Amino acid sequence: MADIREEKSLDFYSVNEDYMGNRNVRDTQEVVQFRNNSSIRIWYNEQTTDFASHWHTAMEIIMPLNNYYDVVAKETSYHLMPGEILLIPPGEMHHLIAPDSGQRFIYLFDPSVLMKLKGYAGIQSILVDPLYITQETYPKIYRDLYQILNQMQTEYFGKNEYAELSIFALLLNFMVKLGYDHIETRNPFPNVRLTKQKEYIQKFNDLLDYIDLHYTEDLELEELADVIGFSKFHFSRLFRQYTNFSFNDYVNYKRLKVAEELLAQPDLPVTDVALQAGFNSISTFNRLFRKSKNCTPSEYRAMNTKIRFGG
Repeated sequence: MADIREEKSLDFYSVNEDYMGNRNVRDTQEVVQFRNNSSIRIWYNEQTTDFASHWHTAMEIIMPLNNYYDVVAKETSYHLMPGEILLIPPGEMHHLIAPDSGQRFIYLFDPSVLMKLKGYAGIQSILVDPLYITQETYPKIYRDLYQILNQMQTEYFGKNEYAELSIFALLLNFMVKLGYDHIETRNPFPNVRLTKQKEYIQKFNDLLDYIDLHYTEDLELEELADVIGFSKFHFSRLFRQYTNFSFNDYVNYKRLKVAEELLAQPDLPVTDVALQAGFNSISTFNRLFRKSKNCTPSEYRAMNTKIRFGG
């Protein structure tokens, strides 16, 4: 990976110190200073400080530049080497462990910008767990993804006039490449001919978009199967193949992701969080939340970092 890591000199960043920034964490609260009216933050980070388990509503991407960087997320430890990339989904608890020296880039994005786009639900369904992106794990697209992140740095640190717009265009390209690679390498419908596979992918992406809009309603498997033209048994099998979830588990997963965002609002009662996320029973919400996060909603809320997008 040396040929990639050495493409840009550290001197490029030494002249941009006003945008290097620091992560400011007190206990479990993180206060981040973004550019005015921005929903992006990119650090050229040299800190040797560890950060205890925390979460935030931002999507985070970490890429060491010099020396390793350790991350623990979803009970998995990642020993990131220079040039390797870790994408941490919004709402995921993670612990950062820094070496005695080294540099890395840390990117934070407000995902709500992408979530409004048709088709993004199909991409979001692959972000259930952190994505460890290396030349070995994503051989076909690794170099493209690495170069996209480098382009983001150039736009951000170069203070270009349309930097945020350009960076989100690059982020969208990043996510689309992940989506296509996921479909190509996993082949969710192996026993279906190629022309039908594209049709099925479109149908299920449309269905995931529909769930994104109607997660607070009573969603019946039989009704949705009928709408897209499958028997409930065929639908159930295909849905699991495409998402790795049963239908009911996916709907609950979506509701829990919404609940994570709502829990970032400190004054919103947990009961209201459950109802607004589509749960009719607070006991069901608490049970599923604890199963997913190994803590109660209140405990999870206490570990939320305070990231402000746009201030």
